[in-house]
Amino acid sequence: MTTFVDVHVLQSVPPSCINRDDTGSPKTAVYGGVRRARVSSQAWKRATRKDFENTLNIAELGVRTLRVVELVTDKLKNSRVESDDALALAQAVVEATGLKLSKNSKPGKPVTNYLVLVSQQQASTLADLAASALQDAGGDVKTAVESIGKNKKGAKAALDGTNSIDLALFGRMVADDTDLNVDAACQVAHAISVHASETEFDYFTAVDDLKGGQSDDDEPADAGAGMIGTVEFTSSTLYRYATINVDELVESLGDRDMADRAISAFIRSFTRSMPTGKANTFANHTLPDAIVVTIRDDHPLSLVGGFESPVLAKGSGGFMAPAAEAMRAQAEALDKAYGSSLSNGGERPVWTIGVGAAASALTGWGTPMSFAELPEAAAAAAVGMVAEAAAS
Repeated sequence: MTTFVDVHVLQSVPPSCINRDDTGSPKTAVYGGVRRARVSSQAWKRATRKDFENTLNIAELGVRTLRVVELVTDKLKNSRVESDDALALAQAVVEATGLKLSKNSKPGKPVTNYLVLVSQQQASTLADLAASALQDAGGDVKTAVESIGKNKKGAKAALDGTNSIDLALFGRMVADDTDLNVDAACQVAHAISVHASETEFDYFTAVDDLKGGQSDDDEPADAGAGMIGTVEFTSSTLYRYATINVDELVESLGDRDMADRAISAFIRSFTRSMPTGKANTFANHTLPDAIVVTIRDDHPLSLVGGFESPVLAKGSGGFMAPAAEAMRAQAEALDKAYGSSLSNGGERPVWTIGVGAAASALTGWGTPMSFAELPEAAAAAAVGMVAEAAAS
């Protein structure tokens, strides 16, 4: 038996361009035969990871970077290793892990060929390994570098050691050496609008403050426009979904208490975060109107099928109320067909948060709870189920 935490979110986003393609257009997808607004899973995972900084200790988080050598170098400097020596040792230990450094790196600033997510503890362990090699070599850097190069097993073990919460949740892929891969315990779906969506255009002008309506010898009189352009945007009610494999998370972190904090932090950060694309232009800062969190012991289950037929606004009432009704109806239909226990709590816990128009549709569905309580309650229940299964 495997335990999963499923998170379902309905969120209204006003005119915005939070996630755009290479042409600057808001991303879209065709679902149910109509075009929908879309926000990529990568965009919301990034926003979630950044929000972790508000809820978790920095020591429990990782760094996603090309500059792994620099990260290890800084930790060696903190151990009072001279700057030039620290760089040489850090480069040696990073290369010993199997990570490839770019041939186009600037002198003194080596970078990897790809972004690597490294936990703070892994970086510290690599630095400790390098510092120990220097000590064993009697302070001779050249000898220490040679020793590190021969200790590939130790370097790999250091990089494959204590995972951070974000590393355990979102994983790591290293094409050069699959031994360094970390399977993600979390999956995040692309958010899509529950209704058909069209991209619109904002035509704008920017005024030159020092240019007035008076003509002179060099320029004719005009209204002072310094530039003219357009910005594409869309507005939508989004269905968002994510799931966590709790057993895999516990195994990856090696600590149930840490897994508890990870699940709680993920629910909190995933639901309240927002990708930052064009935020200064649109100030599209909203929170979800509906959150449903479930614990399952069979497999993850998205409710996106409830929106395969595009939701239609009810008169002047908008999309949120019918979207919440459609999500609940899908849960009840799946219960009836497959016994999934999504709609009534049953043997599998369900917690809900409803705001405004969505609240009435969620009434009687699972256990209503405040945002202050839900993440911790769901995390404790999920990790508790894993502990019970392990003890049985």
